[in-house]
Amino acid sequence: MDKVMKLASQKAVVIFSLSSCCMCHTVKSLFHDLGVNAAVYELDEDPRGREMEKALAKLVGRNSPVPAVFIGGKPVGSTDRIMSLHLGGKLVPLLRDAGALWV
Repeated sequence: MDKVMKLASQKAVVIFSLSSCCMCHTVKSLFHDLGVNAAVYELDEDPRGREMEKALAKLVGRNSPVPAVFIGGKPVGSTDRIMSLHLGGKLVPLLRDAGALWV
């Protein structure tokens, strides 16, 4: 858990992902299209990925914890939560407040 929280606090937007996950790809694409330079950690490509995935599952309370998005060091959620914030017009202000967007 400490490793996950340390990584999550190092950039304004952090995404824990699996390289083969289509939902992860969707979330990463959204942030890229918004102009956000998110830190992305592909758990299936990291030697400690399994350990981090277990910690994320405990943190978010789901067996399949990815994509797990952190904004401003705080867990925001997965695809459904990110898309809901975006469609509701609340994602961009959240990103601005975290210093991930300047516009």
